[in-house]
Amino acid sequence: MRLHHALPLLLATALLAGCAGNSISPRYTSENPDIMRISDERPANPEKTVEDLGSYCVEVSETWNAHGTTPDGQSLWAKDTARAVVPCD
Repeated sequence: MRLHHALPLLLATALLAGCAGNSISPRYTSENPDIMRISDERPANPEKTVEDLGSYCVEVSETWNAHGTTPDGQSLWAKDTARAVVPCD
């Protein structure tokens, strides 16, 4: 009877120990520095561009935004991209 009551507690303890032991360490690198950078200074925003897609045009604007910090205190910058349909000139 005692084992019947202790079994859920043992299963919960094993589950917590297993989850805590397999933590994933973050990776603060990217093969593409055009989308993510690590720096204390904000990267410069690129100029807006207009892409002609045949029957319509799209204006592309990109901005760098802070997305937290690394464990050693450096800022993480990620590029956000916005697109809007504009008339072709």
